[in-house]
Amino acid sequence: MDLTSIVYPVLSIGGLGLVFGVGLGYAAIQFKVFEDPNIALVRDILPGANCGGCGFAGCDAFATAVVGGGAKPNGCPVGGSALAITIADILGVEAVETERTVAFVKCNGSCSRSSNKYEYYGVNDCNIAAQLAGGSKACGYGCMGNGSCVTACQFDAIHLVDGLAIVDEEKCTSCGACVTACPKNLIDIIPSKCDVAITCNSNDNGKIVKSVCTVGCIGCKICEKACEYDAVHVTDLLAKIDYDKCTMCNACVEKCPTHAIRGKTALV
Repeated sequence: MDLTSIVYPVLSIGGLGLVFGVGLGYAAIQFKVFEDPNIALVRDILPGANCGGCGFAGCDAFATAVVGGGAKPNGCPVGGSALAITIADILGVEAVETERTVAFVKCNGSCSRSSNKYEYYGVNDCNIAAQLAGGSKACGYGCMGNGSCVTACQFDAIHLVDGLAIVDEEKCTSCGACVTACPKNLIDIIPSKCDVAITCNSNDNGKIVKSVCTVGCIGCKICEKACEYDAVHVTDLLAKIDYDKCTMCNACVEKCPTHAIRGKTALV
C-alpha cells in the first residue's frame, strides 16, 4: 500500500480540524456574551425556591433582572428584608425597607361552621371539585377544603384544619402560589401586622349567608357604624377594611354579631 494514500488524508483531516478549531475559537471570542459578575453574586444568595413570587420565571431570571435594573432588590418575597439589604449592598444602591406580608384566607367557614350541598368523594383538588356545581360547599364563595393551596405551597405554610385552609404565618413567605391556586379567589396577601381582617368572601344577602354558615358576613353594617376612623365599609353586602385608615382598635371585631372579623379579641 502506498504510504501517501494514508498520510495525505490524515493531514487533510487534521488541517481541516485545525482550521475549524481556530474558527470556533475566534467566534467564541468575537460573539461572547458578557455577563455582569453581579448576576452570579445575586443568584448565589437567592433562596433557590423558583416560586415565581418575584414575578419572574425563577431565581436566575430575577437575578438577571435585578442587576439589569428590571427588578428591585426587595423583589424576592421569600428572602424578605435581610435579602433585600444584601442585594442592595452588592449593587451599591440604597436598601428599601419592606413590610412583611403574609397570605390570608378570607373564609372562616370550616366543616363545623358551614354546610355542604353534597358529599364530595373525588380528587382532592379545588379546581377539579369546582367543576361540579361550583364545589360541595353550600356557600359558593367559601373554602372548599380540597387543598389545592396546600399542594401549591413549597414552604409547608398552609394546612387544612376541619376542612378549612389555615395559614402558618411564621412559615409563610407570601410567594403568592396559594393565591394563584385558589379557584375561589379566597386568598389575599396582606401586611403581617394586620390583626384585623374580614374572614368572609360572600356577596350573598344576610339571610342566605346565615342559612349556610354561622360565621359569615351578613352585611349588617354594625362594624361600619362601630368604626370611629371610617376604615370599614360594606360594599356588595360584604364588609371591607381600608388598611390606610385602620388603627387595629378591634371595635369592629367586638361588635360583629357573627364573628366574621378576625382580630386580637376575635373568637376562633
